[in-house]
Amino acid sequence: MREAVLELLLRHLGEFLSGEAMSEALGVSRAAIWKAIDALRAEGIRIEAIPRRGYRLTAPPDRLTIGAIAPYLNDPARPLICLDTVDSTNSYIKSLALVGGITAGTAVVSDEQTGGRGRLGRSFQSPKGKGIYVSVLWKPVLPPRRALDLTSFVAVAVCEGIEAATGVKPGIKWTNDLVLDGKKLGGILTEMSVEGETGVLQYVVTGIGVNVNHAPEDFSDEIQPIAVSLAQVLGHPVARGQLCACLLNALDVMYDDWLAGRGDYRTRYRDNCLTLGSPVRILRGDRAEDAFAEDIDEHFGLIVRHPDGRRETVTSGEVSVRGLFGYT
Repeated sequence: MREAVLELLLRHLGEFLSGEAMSEALGVSRAAIWKAIDALRAEGIRIEAIPRRGYRLTAPPDRLTIGAIAPYLNDPARPLICLDTVDSTNSYIKSLALVGGITAGTAVVSDEQTGGRGRLGRSFQSPKGKGIYVSVLWKPVLPPRRALDLTSFVAVAVCEGIEAATGVKPGIKWTNDLVLDGKKLGGILTEMSVEGETGVLQYVVTGIGVNVNHAPEDFSDEIQPIAVSLAQVLGHPVARGQLCACLLNALDVMYDDWLAGRGDYRTRYRDNCLTLGSPVRILRGDRAEDAFAEDIDEHFGLIVRHPDGRRETVTSGEVSVRGLFGYT
């Protein structure tokens, strides 16, 4: 009931709703409304009450719950699972897919990850109450090779979703890092399952982690010099429920575009890619090569020029790329 009351107040943010109107809208007693209001206030959510006028939410709460996210979704009925804590949203949603207990398009959001993962087995720090950690499961009827570029499409959508919610637009460090003010704001991890005998693509899961309300001390000593949060850049906290909804809205549009082959995401990716036009270091296991990042090809591979003039297209499955003069 708390989430239903919160969702109703968010849909009328800044307006007063009487207890009677709320009980009619939700089909419950006024006593149930009062109890839910008290519970929400106990959680620190600011709800103003004025006799004969009713209740008013004074500001969006910083929560990742259905009640805090759904009012901002373009499709409020989209499948959404909200968790308090989980080892990894990608692992959780894959476990559901394994037993067939999840529909295509479902998003899993968690307030905390205890085992967040990034590309190439790296960890992703996911402290409670600070970021957005969300995974979406899709079941496209496509050859597996067609899903290899999905991460790049997602990167464009996430940048545009963050801009829609906050007014600031991150850049992209090839291939899957989100960058703001020269530091890492978040990352993307895409995983897929392919049926071994037939080679049929069973599902694709894309996980997204965004640093939202972190202070510098919320990052480990190792990560702190290269990490940043939206709150640090904006100078104020961000309502994560609204931001999460903007991300999901952008992802829904992106997925339809990806399936239909529209939207010129390559151009949008190139425009946002901070790696282009810079010297880079290509890491192949223990071997490192310096090069210059020139362009993105039609499959979102990175076209680089070596010092001897030789050009090469590298893919994210082959190498890691580091900037020579800082994180980007």
